[in-house]
Amino acid sequence: MMSNSISARLIALSFYVSLLLITSSSRSQERIDRMALVQRHTVTNNKFDSLSALTLGNGAFAYTVDITGMQSYPEAYAQGIPLGTQSEWGWHSFTDTAGYRFEESLKTYHLNNRDVTYAVQWNTPDRHKRASDWFRQNVHRLQLGNIGLYITLKNGTACTLADIKDVNQQLDLWNGVVKSRFTVEGVPVEVQTAVHPEVDVIGVKISSALLKEGRIKLRVRFPYPTGAFTDAGVNREFPDRHTSRIIDYDQRSFTMEHTLDKYRYYLKVSGTEALTVTQQQRHDHLVTPAAAGGVLECSFRFSEQLPAYRNVPNFGTVRMLSEDHWQHFWQSGGAVDCSGSTDPRANELERRIILSQYLMAVQCAGTVPPQETGLTYNSWFGKPHLEMHWWHAVHFALWGRPDMLEKGLNWYTTVAGKAAAIAKRQGYEGIRWQKMTDPAGNESPSSVGAFLLWQQPHFIYMSELLYRHYHDKGTLNKYKDLVFATADFMASYPAFDSARQRYTLGPGMIPAQERFKPESTFNATFELAYWRWGLSVAQEWRTRLGLPRNQRWDNVLDSLSPLPQQQGLYLAAESAPDSYTHPPYMTDHPAVFGALGMLPARPYVDTAVMHRTFNKIWTSWNWQETWGWDFPLTAMTATRLGLPDKAMDALFMPVQTNTWLTNGHNYQDGRLRMYLPGNGGLLSAIALMCAGYDGCKEALPGIPDNGKWRVMWEGLNPMP
Repeated sequence: MMSNSISARLIALSFYVSLLLITSSSRSQERIDRMALVQRHTVTNNKFDSLSALTLGNGAFAYTVDITGMQSYPEAYAQGIPLGTQSEWGWHSFTDTAGYRFEESLKTYHLNNRDVTYAVQWNTPDRHKRASDWFRQNVHRLQLGNIGLYITLKNGTACTLADIKDVNQQLDLWNGVVKSRFTVEGVPVEVQTAVHPEVDVIGVKISSALLKEGRIKLRVRFPYPTGAFTDAGVNREFPDRHTSRIIDYDQRSFTMEHTLDKYRYYLKVSGTEALTVTQQQRHDHLVTPAAAGGVLECSFRFSEQLPAYRNVPNFGTVRMLSEDHWQHFWQSGGAVDCSGSTDPRANELERRIILSQYLMAVQCAGTVPPQETGLTYNSWFGKPHLEMHWWHAVHFALWGRPDMLEKGLNWYTTVAGKAAAIAKRQGYEGIRWQKMTDPAGNESPSSVGAFLLWQQPHFIYMSELLYRHYHDKGTLNKYKDLVFATADFMASYPAFDSARQRYTLGPGMIPAQERFKPESTFNATFELAYWRWGLSVAQEWRTRLGLPRNQRWDNVLDSLSPLPQQQGLYLAAESAPDSYTHPPYMTDHPAVFGALGMLPARPYVDTAVMHRTFNKIWTSWNWQETWGWDFPLTAMTATRLGLPDKAMDALFMPVQTNTWLTNGHNYQDGRLRMYLPGNGGLLSAIALMCAGYDGCKEALPGIPDNGKWRVMWEGLNPMP
């Protein structure tokens, strides 16, 4: 039996070795003060701004609040960052009275000497169009409800947003708590808000003399889905199309049931004081607390099934668990500290990094791939886009949080059957991963998405990141079947050009740069590079498992078309020799960068050609027509090309779609006021810029070496 003194020495030695490993991996001589790092980026609101709403959540459920700390004025934020309450499980379909069949959305294209069907958006005013519109719109993610304060003035009228004065609101990132202070007619109100880290529970503590006077009530409202591309959760129309009722009530708690067509879910409300519920209008309920002491603690639990529990975790429990969760989050995984820098952009970069880590953990760390606006409001009807999953999730592994990546990656197993059905319907082998989908893996009609290819290797990429972390056969065995099935499709998709003795991608494709017609587009540079990388890694998985190489995959690898060039530049696609002279081709994503920025340098990527291509795009691209992840993509490519100054400049390019709000959201335009692929992309780019990539011999390869930057990092992993 080991003595206490020896045990103590071993523990101390273990801690010392861990410290050395952290210091060595960070290429710095100091440990980062993580609490100070996080707390210097506490978000503060001192006035109403519809774009400054703050979100609390656990990756699978989120609750977004206004300056009162709750959802008191959702209409005022509807065109900003909406006050959403969304979950992974809350999905709804309107009643199908026409009996649409998914097959009615399919259109036949004659490609590579055979007929192939794709689920597209029909333009003809007939049943095909109505069917494709139906399956595109349904199912859609639900806004579960608005839970806010209802405050009355001395004269008995409702307090408006203009009556909220002396605002001092903070998002305490270290603890995952929003603290809101304000006054109404000179009377202070304090609200603390937190979300449970594991279940869909909101905890609120309200302190004010207005409670004693009966002038603060809680307001619960259930909106109806708009069925539109976006849904901010404030649709009060069609009250007859849904029902909300109290099904269980006692002195301090009650349960509400909300039914929409065939779907229903529940809200359990529990308080520290007696609660009286009255209905103002249909789906609009006022909750009056008997808060004689001027303090009310209340919890709200949303659930898809009728609650079997009697009690909801109280505010104190929710806050305590939130604090434990977020402190652990910030003290584990990666960290980047720019505080020693003199470059005027350093603090802003650090702020974006911290807030992006928070937002991605709140919005995108569940068991289903997220939509591009996370759990705040719908875009594309609330549906995930699998080509965006790379930007939502890869950073988790690079920042030392592989478990957060793995939660979402496991979802692919549940939908693999439907992905295999798409491949079979189109005459291919293996699995063709969906583009625009839903939690059940159903395909959504899209005249662009149906032809995208670049989501296909993502599963191999993310699985490879997990293997690089765990480095064990257990990981290989867990994901091998889907890795191999993914590669089977990738090997069966290319068409063999017998005249030129090569395999081509397309026609029948739209590249990641969505500016090309599928019927005539083939051999996009990024997709060709990603195809080679993905098939090569799948072969490496076979070798690691002691399996022989797959001959079909090797045949494609040996004869796949080279990356297309013209005049010493990589083209967007071989079918677009006018890539740099036709103005529409100089907009959208500069996806050609993905061949090196997202992927490692391989013999089939000529870095000299990519360098010239980078310079051409840098100076000639229409950067005003881009998306939020294009800037980190550019930064990653610049880093691999040895251009750290350009990498940093890319992250700060003065373009509207590279706007970063006070709450950390990446603003795009009036339609997409938040865009989480921009946040995830930044984190992946920073990991590459700090920790480098396979074969990189430079410290901080993407940080300018001009004496103005002093960057420390810990816990990051290099990219492939």
